[in-house]
Amino acid sequence: MTQTMTDLALTWAQAGRSVVVATVIETWGSAPRGAGSQMVVDGAGAMMGSVSGGCVEGAVVLEAGEVLQTGKGCLLTYGVSDADAFAVGLACGGTIRILLQPVLDLRLLTDLQMRQAALQPVALVTDLSDLSMRLVGPEDAQVAARLASDQSGIDDGRFIAVYNPPLRLIVVGAVHIAQALMTMAQLCDYATVLIDPRTAFGAEARFPGHDIMTDWPDAALTHLQPDARTAIVTLTHDPKLDDPALISALRSPAFYVGCLGSRRTHAKRLERLTAAGLTAPELQRLHAPVGLHIGARTPAEIALSVVAQVTAVLRLGRV
Repeated sequence: MTQTMTDLALTWAQAGRSVVVATVIETWGSAPRGAGSQMVVDGAGAMMGSVSGGCVEGAVVLEAGEVLQTGKGCLLTYGVSDADAFAVGLACGGTIRILLQPVLDLRLLTDLQMRQAALQPVALVTDLSDLSMRLVGPEDAQVAARLASDQSGIDDGRFIAVYNPPLRLIVVGAVHIAQALMTMAQLCDYATVLIDPRTAFGAEARFPGHDIMTDWPDAALTHLQPDARTAIVTLTHDPKLDDPALISALRSPAFYVGCLGSRRTHAKRLERLTAAGLTAPELQRLHAPVGLHIGARTPAEIALSVVAQVTAVLRLGRV
């Protein structure tokens, strides 16, 4: 699991360092970083993360020193000038509202870390009237909506910082496209898993840095238990491998299921999957031929089209 700034804040605090967490809670205009972006600052001025891409980090570090002296959090508002914005690659400026909180309750961050390790969706909710914090799950309607949209923000005087389980991409078929696709997915913060019982194809040397499973695809998916933060793509062109994976995937909560192949191949695939018992609504979830139509030819271009389509479904709910 990728280390978050709250993970780092807990690690620093457990090592005896005094720590402040700075969180972007609201933006206007062309602000460099969105709501939920964080930076961690310690008593010596060491910092990790970013709240503005470089525009106001220095001022935040100074304010963090004041917070450590008083032991009380605060809210800050910064206007980023056009000149400062241009220096970090933006066309124009904006306004950023930042919450500074000293790390005083290690139990809260430890609980958050444990829930993340258990892949539980949760939010760290701050009451902006008194800056008190607590963990809230999807039983709260506003938190549930924020978790579903994967977007931190302010609702009714509360800043809801979203901590969803990590995104996952499961790829069936250790082909050339898979090499580019899994690398691109990792750059987009997906945890990647490759499934291929053909050990000569799914070799570590061909897919360094990726989890590889050599089980039969349907058995592997049963073990992996795809959830609503999982995308599944089959690439083998072999019905013996693709079809069992697709049957399992289309009956799972995975938010995206895609399959490589031509329209003619896909028509035959639909006949087989229908004969296997999949319903029309289940088959309508299948994106095939996989990827956005961008004229892709090379393995890398096809992988790019797939990542783009997965992103569109994730962020827009459609393609």
